[in-house]
Amino acid sequence: MKSSPRAGAPGLRVIRGEGQRKQEPLADRNAVARVLMEAGADLLLRRISPVRAQEIERKVDRVLDLFDRVDAAPVLMPVLKRHLDELEALMRETREVRAARR
Repeated sequence: MKSSPRAGAPGLRVIRGEGQRKQEPLADRNAVARVLMEAGADLLLRRISPVRAQEIERKVDRVLDLFDRVDAAPVLMPVLKRHLDELEALMRETREVRAARR
C-alpha cells in the first residue's frame, strides 16, 4: 500500500516561465560552460552548423582560459570582459538564427 504524502510536506512547485528560457549573462565559468553544452545540443539537433559550433567552442575555450589567467593577473579583466561580450553576441546571433529556422 502506498503512503500518501504528509500534509504540509514540500512537493513539486510549478514555476511559470511562459515557455521561454531566460538568457543569463555570462558572468562566470559555469554560465560559459552551459553555452558550450547548448551549442553541442544545437549541433546534435542540427539547429546550427558544425562551423558555428566550432566558432562557439573556440570562443568558449578562450574565455575559460582568460578566467584562469584573470585569477592570477586581475589586470586582464578588461580583456576577459571583451571576450565575454563577443561570446554573448555570437550566442545572441546563434539563438536568433535558430529561432528563425523554427
